[in-house]
Amino acid sequence: QVQLVESGGGSVQAGESLRLSCAASGRTFSSYGAGWFRQAPGKERELVAGISWRGTLPSYADAVKGRFTISRDNAKNTVSLQMNSLKPEDTAVYYCAASTLSWTTRRADYNYWGQGTQVTVSS
Repeated sequence: QVQLVESGGGSVQAGESLRLSCAASGRTFSSYGAGWFRQAPGKERELVAGISWRGTLPSYADAVKGRFTISRDNAKNTVSLQMNSLKPEDTAVYYCAASTLSWTTRRADYNYWGQGTQVTVSS
């Protein structure tokens, strides 16, 4: 069993940065693929970024490429999302997720979810 807890959300102005962190419990987390998803009001939850169990193969949604960076530290059981040049359209609840697969970008493959953290970007 894996439990995920996000932190680092908040309210910022357009152009500013935020760093989200996800702390995972469970010895098996280091062998799981991980990702960050977001859900804006009235919209479906979408993948923002994914990363393999080894911290390789980062994958990004087109809307965030070049602005967001996903990373993980298996020694600390953490996954992070560095978000730069934030835009109002990045406003959403952001979720950390883990998959028993070593790497995936499919939402349906993610088995474990955090409770979410709100990110609000104002213009």
